[in-house]
Amino acid sequence: MSTAAGPVVAPPPAAAAPGRRIGDVILQVQNISLRFGGVKALTDVSFDVREHELRAIIGPNGAGKSSMLNCINGVYKPTEGSITFRGQTFSHMNSRKVAEMGVARTFQNLALFEGMSVLDNIMTGRNLKIKSNLFLQALRVGPAEREELAHRRFVEEIIDFLEIQPYRKVPVGQLPYGLQKRVDLGRALAMEPKVLLLDEPMAGMNLEEKQDMSRFILDVNDEFGTTIVLIEHDMGVVMDISDRVVVLDYGKKIGDGTPDAVQQNEDVIRAYLGTSD
Repeated sequence: MSTAAGPVVAPPPAAAAPGRRIGDVILQVQNISLRFGGVKALTDVSFDVREHELRAIIGPNGAGKSSMLNCINGVYKPTEGSITFRGQTFSHMNSRKVAEMGVARTFQNLALFEGMSVLDNIMTGRNLKIKSNLFLQALRVGPAEREELAHRRFVEEIIDFLEIQPYRKVPVGQLPYGLQKRVDLGRALAMEPKVLLLDEPMAGMNLEEKQDMSRFILDVNDEFGTTIVLIEHDMGVVMDISDRVVVLDYGKKIGDGTPDAVQQNEDVIRAYLGTSD
């Protein structure tokens, strides 16, 4: 297993679950550094993500996990390094371009429209797919009406998949936190992403809610074939559902490999899992 101090060597594909084939590298992070003034958020971090893989990023608070996702989806511009997605290399990912290329993102802090229904919140994830102009959309006539109906049918399928049918017309602000996180996942799925970036999707959840969310994440990965990059603090969840794990500490990569290998990495044990000393 490679570490921050050693050469960057792509690990072999992890063993896939029955019926799920992990493919070639779809996303590669190469020597990414990120600074805010004199503060180093990330230092020379490299790793890759394979198609159909469930790839976790872990580390203590302030390790640079969310900053890394922000570099991948264009929120932050790296100070150094590059990102290669589906064969195209970028020094800076443009947020809209990234979305158009098939990368969707959820955030640790919910940013849903609380006064809008579950259905309408998830519909906002279809914005990039809408071809009709605003005038025709407002009139809801002809092609615009047919297009909207097609998008709504797609969203209804997501609602069924996430088992939130009883709440489809309920304002999101009236839902329990766990269901709001499910709606947030649904909005990202509405973009039909090739790669889904999940920033602590289970933060603040109770055990039952975590079990439900874990099941949905695995189903998205398995049934839709969506590649998933996951930040999560619950180590039990990470080790149970991930194919490979990359570990950050103070913005540096200290571990990268299968869950079993990472759990045995002394640097990871000292930095994150703790020791008995």
